[in-house]
Amino acid sequence: MDIANALEIATQTSPGMVRSHNEDAVLTLPAYGFVVLADGMGGYNAGEVASGMATAVLGSELEKAFATKSPQTLDGNRTWAQVQLEAEIKRTNTSIYQAAQSQPQYAGMGTTLVCAVFYDNKVTVAHIGDSRMYRHRGGELACITRDHSLLEEQISAGIITREQARHSQNKNLVTRALGVDPTVEPELHDHDVLPGDVYLLCSDGLNDMVEDEEISMTLGALSANLPVCADQLIGQANDNGGRDNVSVILIKVKNAFPAARNGGSWWSRFWAWLTK
Repeated sequence: MDIANALEIATQTSPGMVRSHNEDAVLTLPAYGFVVLADGMGGYNAGEVASGMATAVLGSELEKAFATKSPQTLDGNRTWAQVQLEAEIKRTNTSIYQAAQSQPQYAGMGTTLVCAVFYDNKVTVAHIGDSRMYRHRGGELACITRDHSLLEEQISAGIITREQARHSQNKNLVTRALGVDPTVEPELHDHDVLPGDVYLLCSDGLNDMVEDEEISMTLGALSANLPVCADQLIGQANDNGGRDNVSVILIKVKNAFPAARNGGSWWSRFWAWLTK
């Protein structure tokens, strides 16, 4: 099945109620089942440059890659989606880092990143920093990324509880970002996808302002109309203070999308098995 017909995608972004400009960036390539969201950081528009570079470069390079080879194609023991996501993220990190080193006005710029490729009834997710991806399935919300942040490290170490973290003043201290260091390791995971799933990619301007329970209720109530749902999530963040830029990408899985299998008729497949 054509991946673009199996998925419905909606995006929305806002500078919020406090910031004068928006350093978030989003990009979608429905024909390739690819979505990416970046939350920039750095002084005087540098964050906006970093997030814009991240989405533009990744989108362009992955579009080229997936035009030549299907994401599910195996490359050793990994899929082409995994191989290309990791490789292009690392190359994008180098591009942003070199721009920051060569242009004083961009010194220290960087960006978080969360991106996903949907293919063959699964999704490969890559992320760096504290932008998140959630899955809403059967009325339950699950965060399927783990923040690269000081808070998350403190929670994992048992220093603070998740409830205490909600009220911490250190919410925006990330331990990993794109473009800040010469090299970076994205975290990648695969997840099975089911019809009816709704996936949410968001910058921390959403989850810092809106509790997961509210996000889940909104997705459950409004996912029949994704653009309205996206607007509502942005509105909730802004109504609760909108202290940061806030961006969302919503993906609803309308149908299964198994990859086309090569091998011809049942007889040719049987003969190939028989003569192995």
